[in-house]
Amino acid sequence: MTDRPAERTASPIRPYVITRGRAASDTEPLAWESLVMATEAAFPASLQPEHRAILAHCQGLLSVAEVAAHIGQPSSVVQVLLSDLLGWGLIVTRPPIPPAERADVTMLRKVLHGLESRL
Repeated sequence: MTDRPAERTASPIRPYVITRGRAASDTEPLAWESLVMATEAAFPASLQPEHRAILAHCQGLLSVAEVAAHIGQPSSVVQVLLSDLLGWGLIVTRPPIPPAERADVTMLRKVLHGLESRL
């Protein structure tokens, strides 16, 4: 057996450095299901690499959870970074659909069974 050091999977940069010491955003945090998308606005060259990574991934609609997974950062860090981008007008958000507005699954099943019985 060879003694190889374990491959490092965590970033050497600590989360509090990425958020500049902020533990939470100044605004209400976005829900995990909220969708975010980059705007057409040109972004400044002074953005942090993490902000740039978010903008690169958000060319289409992505949920907050997907953004966190793509850039490999904890959800609390992503919440702060998204809050920054939202405040700067570099992303737009769409809140999740409230449960009352979602389609009733039992009704959809009845419709599906009705259509299947006619085929």
